[in-house]
Amino acid sequence: MREMTEKKKTLFDPKKFLSVPGVGRTTWPYEENTVIFSQGEEANALLYIQKGKIKITVLSKGGKEAVIAMLGEGDFFGEGCLAGQPLRISTATAITACSIMRMEKATVVEMLHKEPAFAQLLLAYMLTRTIRIESDLVDQLFNSSEKRLARALLLLANFGKEGKPETVIPTISQETLAEIIGTTRSRVSFFMNKFRRLGFIKYNGALEVHSSLLNVVLHD
Repeated sequence: MREMTEKKKTLFDPKKFLSVPGVGRTTWPYEENTVIFSQGEEANALLYIQKGKIKITVLSKGGKEAVIAMLGEGDFFGEGCLAGQPLRISTATAITACSIMRMEKATVVEMLHKEPAFAQLLLAYMLTRTIRIESDLVDQLFNSSEKRLARALLLLANFGKEGKPETVIPTISQETLAEIIGTTRSRVSFFMNKFRRLGFIKYNGALEVHSSLLNVVLHD
């Protein structure tokens, strides 16, 4: 009985592992607009967002920048290092104040072999991320810019994600939104004003997204 109690006490808890610094993992605070890692840097760690939101961007040889992902609390990024990626192929920037856990590649690889619960958590996340990327591609190919903007705002507010949706999200520039959905700033401005007029969103310093915005995404 005593042995069973001791075993229960030592069960691996992925959430605790990702919230407390330890061997091979450190937690760092980042202010808004701070670069977490840059395209071309050595890829030697997996990162986890404990708090805040970040954007992932890529820069072409011609100097054109594109936003390829917006991530928030509970998301991993920089996972390319686990697949043998020697250098970062993108730049990660905090768009709000963030708390980021950095896990050295060797530590992550060890945990994947040693702790099935951690491996299962990371695998589930990667599969979800793959599905999200496929959905983003379909969105870009087949949906109007109005629908793409509505979907982007809902995702930023965590609608469709486990946990309570964050109806109030950090102020994000219209330029950034335009980069995310692949349109112009003027089109974003037009649709944002339309959404506000219809009561789907409200913004005065912060951006408030209402669930009624789903009507734009679901409407054929």
